[in-house]
Amino acid sequence: MSSPIDNQISHYPSNAKKYLNELRTMIHRVAGDLELGKVEESLKWQEPSLTVPSGSPIRMDWKLKTPNHCYLFFHCQTKLVDTFRELYADELQFQGNRAIVLSLDQPLPYSAIEHCLTLALTYQERKHFPLLSAM
Repeated sequence: MSSPIDNQISHYPSNAKKYLNELRTMIHRVAGDLELGKVEESLKWQEPSLTVPSGSPIRMDWKLKTPNHCYLFFHCQTKLVDTFRELYADELQFQGNRAIVLSLDQPLPYSAIEHCLTLALTYQERKHFPLLSAM
């Protein structure tokens, strides 16, 4: 039986499916490596959403309006995207204070994304520190 996230992703083009599944796997791996407990998966606003108790929810999606990109969305009232921009302005693209924009034409920037996911998945313990104690 497939999950709601599997069903949602199944409607996307193959290159977007591959990218989103890589991101999903990466979220689960980072959470496992950090021993953060079970990753809860659901759909929020018809977008795959993944979260752990110690973190801030991470949504990901592909949009028909921008078919060459996938997105990692973060809660806009956190310091996450501002911190990511400070750390990775030369490596990543951003959309306001809510998303990392990833080009499907480029390889996934594993190191930068893994670090961003680590900060998001441990946000509750980091949120009071400058740059989320990322340095």
